[in-house]
Amino acid sequence: MRLIDLLSLSVFHGAKLLGGQQGTDREVNTVNMMDAPDIIHFLKKDELLVTTAFHFKDDPQALLELIKEMEKQGCAGLGIKTKRFLQEIPRDVIILANKLNIPLLELPVDTSLGDIVNKSLSHILEIRTNELHHAMDAHQQFTNQIMNGQDIHKILDNLSSLIDSPVFLVNDHLLPLTKLNWQTDIYLYLDTIANEYLFHLSKASYTAFSLLNNNKDTVTIFPVYTHRQSNYLCVLGNIPPTDRSTILTIEQATNVISFELMKEHALKQMTRRLQNEFFSNFINDAFSTQEEIISRGKEFGLIEDQRYLCAVGQIDDDDKDKSYLQFQSEKELIYDTIEYELQNFEEKIHLFSNEQFYIFLLELNGARKEYEDYFVQLLEKLQMRIGIHFKENLSFGISMYAEELTHVTVSYKEATEALYFGRMSGKKQFIEIYQPKEVPEILRMVPYDHLKKFYDDTFQAFANESKKDHQVLLHTLSVYLETHCQLSETAKKLYVHRNTVIYRLEKCEEMIGRSLKEPDETLRLRLAFRIKALIYGATKN
Repeated sequence: MRLIDLLSLSVFHGAKLLGGQQGTDREVNTVNMMDAPDIIHFLKKDELLVTTAFHFKDDPQALLELIKEMEKQGCAGLGIKTKRFLQEIPRDVIILANKLNIPLLELPVDTSLGDIVNKSLSHILEIRTNELHHAMDAHQQFTNQIMNGQDIHKILDNLSSLIDSPVFLVNDHLLPLTKLNWQTDIYLYLDTIANEYLFHLSKASYTAFSLLNNNKDTVTIFPVYTHRQSNYLCVLGNIPPTDRSTILTIEQATNVISFELMKEHALKQMTRRLQNEFFSNFINDAFSTQEEIISRGKEFGLIEDQRYLCAVGQIDDDDKDKSYLQFQSEKELIYDTIEYELQNFEEKIHLFSNEQFYIFLLELNGARKEYEDYFVQLLEKLQMRIGIHFKENLSFGISMYAEELTHVTVSYKEATEALYFGRMSGKKQFIEIYQPKEVPEILRMVPYDHLKKFYDDTFQAFANESKKDHQVLLHTLSVYLETHCQLSETAKKLYVHRNTVIYRLEKCEEMIGRSLKEPDETLRLRLAFRIKALIYGATKN
């Protein structure tokens, strides 16, 4: 309790406050009577010392040293019973008490020091007992709420009513875990503090600070410890250390909330594991039918005929010095941060992860380009957030969109491929959008021997280069295919009569033994001509 409140007891009636008036708000936890010569070595924090000053009657300098040491130790104040050994308190002692804000009391002659000590301690003990009962009642009330199936939001509402101040939860990066409906701008202040100033909370029992650009408001923060990280309970308003009843009530709430957070984390981990197992089986073709994919996907909110845009994220450089447990712990924290940001995104995004990647599935309900810009902005914000809080570079690959759920496996491969090529090009903290491959790119992925055999097999009938008309026929066939099988257009490009083109194409059909009207055959021939260009270019070089 505060010294000023303790002085209201009847036992202090007649006491005079001679110095240190500015220190009467000091906390008093104990009252002690000492007249030993080595009293200075036994001082305690928050202690009110009462004495007859017997050992200082002939040594005023020692009294000055005592007050200096009391200020260092954080004592509550000094009460001296005068008119016995020390007739009056020296002027320089009063001046020092005022300078150090150490309350200096002149105790009444007719009140014994024993009564002062006993009645003061009894009053302090009574207050502490009441505070303890209040804290136990609050703890029981919060526990009953949890046992009755109510969640953390209900506990916070109840706590807010008990202390008459708004409360909410944040994680160790000041990201909110609960919503504060009546003053949502508080999140903007905390977000600015966390992002721009790399704010880190102390590990003290609680911390108080003023809001950025809003010095009228103060936030008092209490740690809520769990097995994996520290979350924090925020109270809008300043709670002084002397308000022990409120502090104890909040501490009881934080104890109950910490256990509830650990329970919620365990449940969330189980759900997360199941959905990640589903996605892993999905992209690895572990499901036997499309119906099974659709049915299982529905359990996790995925819709059969919904279009999806896929993005895959990965930390650029894995720290080899980290243990597996450290890596997994940081990965979970990054996942939680991403999950929080996705909650504030307007469109629906499904989040998955595996050993390497964080996978995002964005539901498309309009043009891809329209959604892509907002999606990229979200990914850039995630890169900034992860960079600030975890000192890690996060990169992304974005796919073409999937027309329906069963096509997501293709989009996933496109996104991972875009991510791969971005990393191969030496980029850091990038966002790479998948570009569809042209035919020559695809053909270059096929081994040269296979391409050569396909070309030889296709044009085997034209292999005799001594016959010049074979080359003429091949050229005519090539132009015909490139003009989409238009006879008139082919004749115009070759500067020949239309009937000449027809004659040459009929000769080609005789030589290859198949009709040029068959789609599979024209595709085969066009590919063979593309392969010829690649082989010729390779040979020429």
